[in-house]
Amino acid sequence: MFKQLLHAGREIAGDSYNVILTLFKIMIPAILIVRVLTELGATEQLARLLGPLMGGLGLPPEAGLIWATTLLTNIYTGIVIFFSTAGTDSWSLAQVTVLGTLMLSAHNLPVEIRVAQKAGCRVLPQLALRLGGGLLLGFILHHSYRMSDTLQDTARTPWTPDPVGNGWLDWGWSQLQTLFWTALVIVLLITALRILRLLGIERLLEWLLRPLLKLIGIAPNALSITLIGMTLGLAYGGGLLIREAEKGDIDPADIFCAISLLGLCHSLIEDTLLVLLLGADLSGILWARLAFALVMIALCSRLLPRFRRQYWLVRSVKQPASTS
Repeated sequence: MFKQLLHAGREIAGDSYNVILTLFKIMIPAILIVRVLTELGATEQLARLLGPLMGGLGLPPEAGLIWATTLLTNIYTGIVIFFSTAGTDSWSLAQVTVLGTLMLSAHNLPVEIRVAQKAGCRVLPQLALRLGGGLLLGFILHHSYRMSDTLQDTARTPWTPDPVGNGWLDWGWSQLQTLFWTALVIVLLITALRILRLLGIERLLEWLLRPLLKLIGIAPNALSITLIGMTLGLAYGGGLLIREAEKGDIDPADIFCAISLLGLCHSLIEDTLLVLLLGADLSGILWARLAFALVMIALCSRLLPRFRRQYWLVRSVKQPASTS
């Protein structure tokens, strides 16, 4: 019994080390590049490009700066910019909800797109899906709320963040904390996956969700990892998908569908709670986002192969090179 536990512990430690090392090779350079670009004014330039699009979604121009910051960094930073922007106390609940869906659909792209690329997906299709999907969902929600005259009251924010230092030292400490918690969560996730597999719960989940997976094009052997990404985050689910892709256990088309689903709808717990702090409504940031992601991936998995399977696969997916 002791030898079995020791063997399992060594396997968990080895798998965790490989996933953490792979993710950190992606995250650390991306984090540093984004910081340098931010110092050079990339956020402001991106905000100018996004400004005109915000009007079509019923949002004021300052929404461009908020989303631009979120695209390059993360949702928390976008929230800080939201609260520090003058006039956001007069936003309607519909406006905050639309902005929230944009932030949830596309954020921290330098890191998350690199994770998707490492798992075997090409950059441009994933960027188009994240940005285009966010804008399309925001457009649908804006006009739905406007035509139904719902969520037109002024949004009430239940919380305001404390000021965060912008110096390199404060920034470096916060990034170290993020990397530490990322590593810890990965170890816990791999341990939990092994326990679920031993108890047969993973197979039960696959059996229960098989009809939905078949509908939207997610392979059963990618189920547990996809669920992890949807509930906890793309970095975690994507990191595990990278490991499986390198083993060759998942078909490239299934990787594309799984990563694309995670891109549009991941971290349903943490990120949704964060955006709720803006005063957004769950109808958009959770239910509409989840339904939109499932429909989009179902359409992709059904329609794209009709336009010559190999043609779209070559342009959407590639086999990742082994990091071993």
